[in-house]
Amino acid sequence: MPTIAINGVDLHHEEHGSGDPILCIHGTGSSSALWADAAAALGRRGRTIVYDRRGFSRSGPPTRPAVEVRVHTEDAAALLEALHAGPAVVIGRSQGGEIAMDLALRHPGRVRALVLLEGGGLSLSEEVRRWVADLDDRLYAAGAADVDTVGRVLIEAVLGEGGWDALPEPMRRVFTENGAAILAEERGGLLPVDAERLTGLTHPALVVAARDSPPPFARHARLVAGLLPAAELAWVDGGHLIGPAHPAVLAFVDGILTRSAGRDAG
Repeated sequence: MPTIAINGVDLHHEEHGSGDPILCIHGTGSSSALWADAAAALGRRGRTIVYDRRGFSRSGPPTRPAVEVRVHTEDAAALLEALHAGPAVVIGRSQGGEIAMDLALRHPGRVRALVLLEGGGLSLSEEVRRWVADLDDRLYAAGAADVDTVGRVLIEAVLGEGGWDALPEPMRRVFTENGAAILAEERGGLLPVDAERLTGLTHPALVVAARDSPPPFARHARLVAGLLPAAELAWVDGGHLIGPAHPAVLAFVDGILTRSAGRDAG
């Protein structure tokens, strides 16, 4: 099993394809295993790196009760450095989008472009903060009763009633097994960021929102896309678990890599 020691923890990681680097950052409760199909599609375009973030699935367990976004950000930066894989197109889903945005803010030279799948700058929206606070109360209550139910509570919050039962069993198992890591991540909080910092983030960016997600996420996507100077906003069908290889994402990545190839040829 490919692991690499990063900042005191062993991170499981995999690579697909070759060429310009693409880094994929999964959301809360998930793992790189759920990005397998997307990694194959992206791997036909560039050197696609997927990994299990600290605390999740095949990477080292949570090392403390709360894990802040910045900890995951420094892991991502160190992973890119260790693999000699920057600057990268960085794709982040949900909390992975928070990490992707923070990576661009803290380590701008390691990022070529951003794809934010309903994540990134969530703390800017008071409506989202209230929604997350309510979710956290439910997650902590579930964790106190039975940590194996935390993943189900999370999924039903973002996908609605019946969302858990609609997931394939292997996906449900991943979220169930990551209950402790979900709680540690929620205790770590959202990425603290202000609007002024985002207006200075000039990386090309694609902000993707799903039509069936909780309404606060849609309104937040419009906000972030309006603040980022080089962002475009795409709407897709379905719920919060937006496919990382959705055609809108692939078209954006193709455009970034094509422009890069053109500069290299010139």
